[in-house]
Amino acid sequence: MILRNMTLTELEVCLTWARDEGWNPGIEDAAAFFAADPDGFFVAEAGGALAACISVVNHCKDHAFLGLYICRPDWRGRGVGFALWQHALKHAGSRTVGLDGVPDQQENYHRSGFQEHGQTVRFQGSMGQGAGATRRARSEDMAQLFAMDTRAAGYPRAAYTAAWFQNTETRETQVIVRDGQVQGFATFRRCPNGTKIGPLQAHREEDARLLLQSVPERFESRPSFIDTSVGSKLAQVLKEAGCDPVFSTARMYRGTAPDAGEPLYFAPITLELG
Repeated sequence: MILRNMTLTELEVCLTWARDEGWNPGIEDAAAFFAADPDGFFVAEAGGALAACISVVNHCKDHAFLGLYICRPDWRGRGVGFALWQHALKHAGSRTVGLDGVPDQQENYHRSGFQEHGQTVRFQGSMGQGAGATRRARSEDMAQLFAMDTRAAGYPRAAYTAAWFQNTETRETQVIVRDGQVQGFATFRRCPNGTKIGPLQAHREEDARLLLQSVPERFESRPSFIDTSVGSKLAQVLKEAGCDPVFSTARMYRGTAPDAGEPLYFAPITLELG
């Protein structure tokens, strides 16, 4: 067995594994993920083929995030995945490491020193189309978007957000701007099944609703998927709109959890990189 860094091409392959697992990643996730930390993606190679993958992305000097942890079905139960887990975590050094853990794996994560810091729920549904109250993000908005993301995450992750907020054919960020200030924003990305929304930030309910209704028409947006904290104000808005909870995870950290300053209405970027 060989444990090593993966290439961008291999990351694209691993995202097809994620699709097969039902994770429904974005169509253009690979390049944006890889830009966050090209040294933070790892594979286990066994029998001359890829057997498992994982990411431990170092966002800054104090914080990292673990995700994309998949072992191919024919290699499960043979120690391959855990060996890769241990190998990849070394990349984080002394950093706090976060992850979003599904219920049946949370006890395993506890044994590796991770503790719960909240629950996340994924909603599926459609808020319909708005009346054009938002606009596409522009280059002059980026400094404000980076600052808002840093406050919400509790730490800077410049490489990740610089790539994520770049509009592409299948990923677009919409903003609400008043008096030259970004008051809220949401990023939409096409997936094999519908559209995912994340991140989303807003301080007012009406702004959150406007953002949820601003899915680009070209994305064939139904259904939409969005992650948020259990019991949050955004979760209440989604429930009132008839969206259904379809999936849950626990946000977990090994080390001191970041001091996040989330706005009243908030959704993370992804469950894979935080």
